[in-house]
Amino acid sequence: MLKKVIKSLLSKRMIDVARRYAPVRWSGLRRLEPVSRKFGLDRGLPIDRHFIEIFIKQHRDDMRGNVLEVGDSFYTKKFGSENVVCGDVLHVTKDNPDATLVGNLATGEGIPENRYDCLIATQTLGMIEDFHAAITGIHHSLKNDGAALITVSGISQISRYDMDRWGEFWRFTSLSMERSFGKVFGEANVEVVTYGNVLTACAFLQGLATHEIRADELAHHDPDYQVVIAVRAIKREVHK
Repeated sequence: MLKKVIKSLLSKRMIDVARRYAPVRWSGLRRLEPVSRKFGLDRGLPIDRHFIEIFIKQHRDDMRGNVLEVGDSFYTKKFGSENVVCGDVLHVTKDNPDATLVGNLATGEGIPENRYDCLIATQTLGMIEDFHAAITGIHHSLKNDGAALITVSGISQISRYDMDRWGEFWRFTSLSMERSFGKVFGEANVEVVTYGNVLTACAFLQGLATHEIRADELAHHDPDYQVVIAVRAIKREVHK
C-alpha cells in the first residue's frame, strides 16, 4: 500500500513539474541520425576547428624557429610567419605524403629530442592510448623555452576514420589536462583554456558548421560544456 501511495505522489509531482515548463521545440533536431557524420566538414568549417583556430592564432608568436606539427602543416602555414625557419610534419605511419618525420610520440621512436621551438598537436592525444607517455614525448622533443600548443576533445562524436585505423581512446576535461601536463612541464608552465557551451556542444554533435551558429553564440563560454580544451605548455629546464 505504501509503495502505491509513493508512486502516486511521485506521478502527481512529475505532472506538476511538467506543467511549469513550456515544451522544448525540437524542430529538425528531433532525429536519431546526425545532420553530418563528418563533424560538419561537408557543410563548412567545423565548430571545433573554429575554436582551435582562435587558440592557435592567439599564440602564433610561439611558432618560431623549428616547428613540428602533427598530421600536416595546416596551422604552421596558416598562422606561421617568417619566424618559422623549418616546419616539420609528424605522422605515425609512412603513408602520409606530407610527413617529413615518421615517429611515435608515446614511445619517442623517430622523434629527435630538444629540437623544436614549437610543437602543434590538434585533436591528437585522444588517439593515443598512452597519452601520458605522449605528453612526455612532447616535452622531450622541445628545446628549452619551447612551446607546445595542444588541443583535445571534450564533447565530440567519434572519428570513425581514426577509430578504425589507430584507435580513438579518450575524451578530456580541463582538469585532466592541467594535471597531466603539469606533472611533466610543471604546473606554473601550463595554461589551459576551454571553449564551448551547451548550444555549440549540441550543434557540434549534430555536425552543424560554424556559419550556422551566430557569433555571439559561438563566443559564449560555459566551463561545464567543454567542446575543446586547449593547452599551452612551456618547457623550462632547471639549471643547477
